[in-house]
Amino acid sequence: MQFKSNNLILLFYENIPMNIYKTQTELQSFISDKMPETVGFVPTMGALHDGHLELVKKALEENEVCVVSIFVNPTQFDNASDLKKYPRTLHKDAALLKQVSDKILVYAPDAKDLYGDKVQSAQFDFGPIAKEMEGAFRHGHFDGVGTVVSLLFDAVKPSAAYFGEKDFQQLQIIKKLVEIKQYDIRIVGCDIVREPSGLARSSRNTRLSALEFEKSTLIYKTLKHVKNQWNSLSIEELNQYVASMFSDQKMFDLEYFVIANEETLKTAHTKSKKDNYRAFIVVFVGDVRLIDNIYLGKG
Repeated sequence: MQFKSNNLILLFYENIPMNIYKTQTELQSFISDKMPETVGFVPTMGALHDGHLELVKKALEENEVCVVSIFVNPTQFDNASDLKKYPRTLHKDAALLKQVSDKILVYAPDAKDLYGDKVQSAQFDFGPIAKEMEGAFRHGHFDGVGTVVSLLFDAVKPSAAYFGEKDFQQLQIIKKLVEIKQYDIRIVGCDIVREPSGLARSSRNTRLSALEFEKSTLIYKTLKHVKNQWNSLSIEELNQYVASMFSDQKMFDLEYFVIANEETLKTAHTKSKKDNYRAFIVVFVGDVRLIDNIYLGKG
C-alpha cells in the first residue's frame, strides 16, 4: 500500500488527539507512568512510508510500548540544499501512524530539546566500516548519525530499536554505536520494503516526478541482475555491467556501485567461499539521491 498526498487522511484525523511529545521530559513522564517492561523504538526523519510502518508494526508486536521519533537531523547532512529540501510532514505522519495504532507515542522534538544550545556532532571511532561507501562519499555523515541516535536513545531509553536494511551500512554503524556506548538495547534489522516495481521505499521518493519514479525501477532491476549472475560472473564483470547500464542514462548519475564483504563492508575484488557478499548502489535521479542494496550470497 503506497501513501502519497492523501488529504483525506489529514482531514479525517486532524481533530483526533495523537500522542505527540515535543520534549523528552514529557515523553519520559508518560512512559514512567506506564512502567512498561519493554519499549520499542523506531527513529525516523519523518515523511513516513510503508517501510517505516513495517518497522513500527514489528516494534508494536514485540514491545509493550512503541515510540516513533520524527526529527530531521541537521548534523548528518553534508549538503545544505539536501537538508532544506528534505520533506517535513508531521501531521500526515501522525495520521499514518494513527491508522496503524492509536497507542504509538510520537516524539517530535526540536533541535534544542535534543542537542541543547550546540547543534553539532560528537566524534566517534566506528572503525573501518565507517570509511567505506557512504563514509567515503559523505564526510562526517556517520558522526552525525551516531550523535543523533545516541541522543535519541538517551531520550527514549528503549529496550529495542528497529532499523531498515536499506541503510545497511548505517545499521552496522548503529550496532557499533551500541557497543561503544554500552547501551543495553537490542538492535533489530528489518527487510527492505519495496514498491510493486521493486524500487526501495524511501522518503526521498516523494521528490521524484512521475516519470523519474517509473524509470527508477532500473536501480532494482540492475541489482537483481547482479544477484542472478553472481555465481556466473566475476566481480569485475559485474562492476562493468552496472557501469554500462547507467553510462547512457541521461536521467541517472551513478555515484557508486560496490560489491562488499557483508561483515567488514570492505570492497571486494575477488570472491571467497567463506564470506558473504552484498551489492550496494547509489544513484542520483535529478537531484534526488537514492540508495539500495541486495544480498548476493557466499563467494
